[in-house]
Amino acid sequence: MYQILRSAHSGWRYIVFLLLIIAVVKALSGWLGNKSYTEGDRKLNVFTLISAHIQLLIGLALYFIGDWYKVDSSNAVGRYWKMEHISMMIIAIILITVGNSKSKKLTEAIAKHRTVSVFYGLALILIVVAILLMVKDVPGRSFFGISS
Repeated sequence: MYQILRSAHSGWRYIVFLLLIIAVVKALSGWLGNKSYTEGDRKLNVFTLISAHIQLLIGLALYFIGDWYKVDSSNAVGRYWKMEHISMMIIAIILITVGNSKSKKLTEAIAKHRTVSVFYGLALILIVVAILLMVKDVPGRSFFGISS
């Protein structure tokens, strides 16, 4: 079961990352280009939110099934998986959730785009930082997965 979840979590990250990049680029384009907020924009933001939450649920299952909460945090690898990865990802998903929620309450298109740009953009930055920390702390990892 652990291996199936690990593979799902590993593959699903590309969907989350791609949707998040597209959502941020479209929101920035809408904000800076003074464009209307379309039903397609709303759906993209919701699909990004849903994909991030699915990734979180799979990640939490891995965290507890794999006993990552028991790992020795005195070394960089243990600390990364036990505390840093899960904390940064939960914060990123909170940012996505808050951004989506706030944008739904707004009426002006530019304000919706700006809100999504800021919150989803911050989440994207946090996720990239988490990936870079993983590459630094976890031997055999690269930006797009296992490299050995």
